[in-house]
Amino acid sequence: MSKIKGEEVEQLRLNSLQANLPIDRDTFSSNIPFPHICFDNFLAEEVARKIHDEFPITGEGQWIQYFHYNERKSGLNNQSLLPKPVKNLIDQLHSYEFCNYLSQLSGIKNLIPDHTLEGGGLHSSERGGYLNIHADFTVHPHNPTWERRLNLLIYFNQDWKKEFGGDLEFWSNDMKKCVKQIEPIFNRCAIFATKADSYHGFPEPLKCPEGERRLSLALYYYTQSDQKVKIKPTNYKSRPEDGLKSILIWLDKKVVSIYTLVKKRFGLNDDMASLFLGFFRRKKR
Repeated sequence: MSKIKGEEVEQLRLNSLQANLPIDRDTFSSNIPFPHICFDNFLAEEVARKIHDEFPITGEGQWIQYFHYNERKSGLNNQSLLPKPVKNLIDQLHSYEFCNYLSQLSGIKNLIPDHTLEGGGLHSSERGGYLNIHADFTVHPHNPTWERRLNLLIYFNQDWKKEFGGDLEFWSNDMKKCVKQIEPIFNRCAIFATKADSYHGFPEPLKCPEGERRLSLALYYYTQSDQKVKIKPTNYKSRPEDGLKSILIWLDKKVVSIYTLVKKRFGLNDDMASLFLGFFRRKKR
């Protein structure tokens, strides 16, 4: 992991974050339904605005199309295609200093950043986009001893209105109720533990105007195990109100599980996702 420079500390507002660690650590560990914390004005204003202004236009040629029954969003994790401000920010969030901060915040020692951005990077969802409630995959696809432990999301949605939807929802471990909703407003950061029952998503299709997008950066952090970690693919869950849709949610989950195993067996990257994960389609509502 690289070292972080003085001016980069200011861009991340790392000094402020470290100063509040005693309180934030308690908040993270005590929040329900699983450990998490949110920060507003997470980045220096000029950094967040520059990333928003240079956020790439979604296109099939370079973006991975995660279009199947359980989600409708696009992702870009090819670092050669990321704008320079985004690459600089990722380098800072992957730095030794920031990973050490995350370890102190979460109580999870020796966190490892994923420089390949598997499943992460930039995410973009247009009108009608959604992500069904799920718990994330538990093992890095290409490092079988890396256990996924922490998610970090930063939103870049300027002038986002409540009626557009897209709130990040945290659900109880028995999937009976939504416990918390986090609006994806500009320069807000959500950090949460990746556990087998960390059920989250934004399941209702976005109602933003055509041309508007829900924009975010997603980074995942791991720990090194002494042995191979048991693989658990992304576990999509149905809500009480989903009714008969629960069958399709379950069937699509099985397709995703097969894709995860194929991906690991043959060393594939998510560039194949656009082709493989289109088995079930969900029409816009």
